[in-house]
Amino acid sequence: TIKGKVQFTDVKFQYPSKPNERVLQGINFIVEPGKTLAIVGESGCGKSTIVSLLERFYDPSKGVIEVDNHDIRAINLCHLRQNIGIVSQEPILFNSSVKDNIAYGVVNREVPMNEIIDVAKQANIHNFITTLAEGYNTLVGDNGSQLSNGQKQQVAIARALIRNPKILLLDEVTTALDTDSEAMVQGVIEAARKDRTCIIIAHRLSSIQSADSIAVIHNGKIVEQGNHEELKAKKKYYYKLITCQE
Repeated sequence: TIKGKVQFTDVKFQYPSKPNERVLQGINFIVEPGKTLAIVGESGCGKSTIVSLLERFYDPSKGVIEVDNHDIRAINLCHLRQNIGIVSQEPILFNSSVKDNIAYGVVNREVPMNEIIDVAKQANIHNFITTLAEGYNTLVGDNGSQLSNGQKQQVAIARALIRNPKILLLDEVTTALDTDSEAMVQGVIEAARKDRTCIIIAHRLSSIQSADSIAVIHNGKIVEQGNHEELKAKKKYYYKLITCQE
């Protein structure tokens, strides 16, 4: 079983289609099991690439990515992905029932209804679902058109949690949300992080202040790392980012 330690060692990457454009220029970090690392930086600095590499949509051009001290290239791909839950900025919902959209997170078995309800409660969306005409059997519409942006994210979080992943990747989850939805989804994320290794890619910095560690990426490199208070006190990159957003 995967415990959830994640380590990047001198990871360099350029997309195969743009071999001269190095996106990551030697990334190093360790996230211990159950801890949260937030990764911040300006748009296009390579934050989301880190998620793609950990999911093995791509392999690094140089360097090593390890989970529990094993090179992820040596871990069975299905096994790796079954232990990773991912929620992105634009969740992909299918025009099927709420229930099916949540159960889609598990591919290797039938998911009993009590598990679906359990993760919906964890994602704080169960009460809303029970108000729908058909409850869990209600169709969500094309790309979730029957749901608000916040509700779509809650369904996506429930889908990520249904496999009870050891590693949770959150890629700009609150970027498209208004303030009320953001606060609601933020509360759900705080609870979901418990006992899991979590990597949060964030543009809005309000969402990451409670992370155990924050890494600031600039031009494909980590330029500083520490917690919110430490980085704020340094008055460098992170300080500039938060001052711009206040």
